[in-house]
Formats: sequence, C-alpha cells, structure tokens
Amino acid sequence: MGFWKKLFKDGSEEERVDYYQEGLELLKVGKYHEAVTSFRLALRETPADAAILQQIAIAYTRIGMTDEAIRTYRSVLQKDAQAAGAHYGLAFLLLREGQAAEAADHLRAFLAAPPPGAEAQQHIEHAQRTLAELTGGAPAGGSD
Repeated sequence: MGFWKKLFKDGSEEERVDYYQEGLELLKVGKYHEAVTSFRLALRETPADAAILQQIAIAYTRIGMTDEAIRTYRSVLQKDAQAAGAHYGLAFLLLREGQAAEAADHLRAFLAAPPPGAEAQQHIEHAQRTLAELTGGAPAGGSD
C-alpha cells in the first residue's frame, strides 16, 4: 500500500504516508504481517507511541505470536499504566498461558477505567464475566 506508493512515485509530489492508518486498514482485512510492518514504520515517526505498540500487540496476537504480544502489551503498560486495551489484551493472553492470578489483576485494572462507548460494552461485559469466573464471585463492576 503506502510502501509501494512511495517506491513507485515519480518524485514530483511529496506524499506523506500515514503508516498507522495503513496498519489499521491491514488489520481489518486480516493482513497481520503487513500490518506489523506498517506499524513499525509508524513507530519510526513517533518512537515508543503506546497506541502503535498496542496495535502491534493485537497483530502479534492474531498471528499467534503470543510471547511477542505479551512483551509488547507489557511495554505499552510501562509507557501508559492506564492503557485499558493493553490490560484487556494482556489479561486474556495470560489466561491462555495459565497465569490466572495476574490475568485477574489486569481485568480489574481494565474494569477500573474501561474505555467509553457502546463498542466497548461487549469487552467490558466479557471482562466482568471472566473475572467473576476467576474469582468465583459475582461479575465485577466498573461500568454502569
């Protein structure tokens, strides 16, 4: 996409490629490896951007690169300890790895400050149900 445009442009116009947006579009169509490449190019423009790193972690998860996804989510949380999406994604990866106690901590952190909006509601409910299963209690609050 943007990479190819840059490679074959005639040089008469200065076209700036939005690699982050390109990566999001590639994620939507299931081109996860290509999305990682675009996100890495976006990181060159804004190093250590937590939003870009979070998208890389999502792509790694979809590719099946669980260890890399976990490391990347942890890196996001080092930069932004309140990153709800990183807490959510990391929690479910840790559950797959059998680390239920740490996963529960990340679910609690997610539910303490969940993202706003109707789109987030299904993730909030999923986190509440999962935390309730892990703790043997009623679904956790965090959204009203």
